[in-house]
Amino acid sequence: MDINEIIKPENLVYPKSKVLTDTVMHYCPGCSHGVVHKLLAEVIEEMDIQDRTIGISPVGCAVFAYNYLDIDWQQAAHGRAPALATATKRLYPDKYVFAYQGDGDLASIGTAEIIHACNRGENIVVIFINNAIYGMTGGQMAPTTLIGMKTSTTPYGRKAELNGYPLKITELVAQLEGTCYVTRQAVENPANVRKTKKAIRKAFENSAQKKGTSFIEIVAACNSNWKMPPVEANKWMEDNMFPFYPLGDIKDR
Repeated sequence: MDINEIIKPENLVYPKSKVLTDTVMHYCPGCSHGVVHKLLAEVIEEMDIQDRTIGISPVGCAVFAYNYLDIDWQQAAHGRAPALATATKRLYPDKYVFAYQGDGDLASIGTAEIIHACNRGENIVVIFINNAIYGMTGGQMAPTTLIGMKTSTTPYGRKAELNGYPLKITELVAQLEGTCYVTRQAVENPANVRKTKKAIRKAFENSAQKKGTSFIEIVAACNSNWKMPPVEANKWMEDNMFPFYPLGDIKDR
């Protein structure tokens, strides 16, 4: 069999989802965004909801999701994705609406929007990528940056007495009556990729059943701003991020 036969979709063991565009992803090698995009595309395709899904992209690296997923998109101002997702879902209640946000967006300037959207129990899905740093704008300290972690604005490491403590926004939204499903996952190995895909599928199903807000945090790597090669970044994440941001379901109602 020649190479042209091998690369035909019907001969591929792991074909690309039709929901993914043909645009070559620009993310840094080792970035978790691309894996999460793939999982979103697979879930949307498997549920056959491509023409009924609306994504809300924010500001930051997460904004580029609209280049890679062939669905309807709207872009929100910095931090305002939950507010725009709320309006979109209320205008189009039969659509599947999700917000896709990073930690600098959701847990900083967008804290009010995410807290109140979750408290109202909007029937949306929130995908929260937490890599503990501002990725696009130069690697500054984020609300989720760990104590002792070096960034461009904390070159000697984050200090609680000066910078405050890392914000566990996922545990906060789990306390709100409007959230039906709150979980923290990762995508650094095949086992966790499968768990994250299952969580995304469940969140979309919750939305269809009008159960309230589903919130999925994905602990992610930003090896460029962490200044580590991809393999080392994943190991650092497992050793340092996971103990403070433990994986697993926090709430499932």
